[in-house]
Amino acid sequence: MKKMDKKYKAILRKQGYDFIGEHSACKTCHYTAKSIRGGEPCYKEKFYGIRSHQCIQMSVALNFCNMNCLFCWRTRNNSPFGKIDDPKELVTNAVESQKRLLAGFGGFKGTDMEKWLQSRHPKHFTLSLNGENTAYPKLDEFIKEIKKNRYTSFLVTNGQIPAVLEKITAPTQMYISLSAPNKELFMKVDKPMLKDGWIRLMKSLDILKKRRKQTRTAIRMTIIKGLTNVHPEQYGTLIKKALPKFVEVKSYSWRGESKKRLKPNNALTMEEVRKFAEAIAKHSGYKIIDEQESGKVVLLMKKDSRNRKMKF
Repeated sequence: MKKMDKKYKAILRKQGYDFIGEHSACKTCHYTAKSIRGGEPCYKEKFYGIRSHQCIQMSVALNFCNMNCLFCWRTRNNSPFGKIDDPKELVTNAVESQKRLLAGFGGFKGTDMEKWLQSRHPKHFTLSLNGENTAYPKLDEFIKEIKKNRYTSFLVTNGQIPAVLEKITAPTQMYISLSAPNKELFMKVDKPMLKDGWIRLMKSLDILKKRRKQTRTAIRMTIIKGLTNVHPEQYGTLIKKALPKFVEVKSYSWRGESKKRLKPNNALTMEEVRKFAEAIAKHSGYKIIDEQESGKVVLLMKKDSRNRKMKF
């Protein structure tokens, strides 16, 4: 049986990935570490109440992505799944991995000890990190196991496998990445493996709309200055198509593998993000609700709601 590429796996281990299966791994999020050391947490804590120090950042499909986005900072590789990781074991292994990855913070002078102790009891799973998680054949079972164990979950997807989004158990919040306002720019920026990638994305936006009663829905937009910070009216049309509860307008960050393809000036300033978000809001009927300057991200909603921040 073919397995995930060994050389690629070795690269990820050097980058701090802790493998919890054949094709699944966790990695300490920058904001998790920062929060435990008393710094500013992730914007997801500010927007949604997700405590950064109790959030597991992971992927169940490190071996595969069906797009090759210009702005992606991850090292990309496509190799077979090999042995399919067991969903029940992944939940247990992910929690143990989080404890293992954060263990050293207990010995640092600047550590917030209360947060560090709480970090040993995570509350949330974020399925993003690297690869396209909807490619994992047992994703539905995994989300069910997360719920069964009373954790919350975010699923971040590029929307290239709409059939999976239509059938899986709903995560606590379902994200679809939208990084271009039209097909031409989508093919140029996101570089999908499949020729009908744009059609697939449109189907996924339709599914997002249908799933509003089952889960919290979101569109996350990564904006590249000089390339995709155009046609706010077209972004507005796509938002109206999906009608998500949340829209995140975020600047591209010049880091990792993306440095080989883009330049520092492709990142927007916070003021530029605000202005573009205002233009999108005008064309979509949404409003600016919140922002985090350090993350260069703005949150749009139809209207703010009492249940925007999750309860744990």
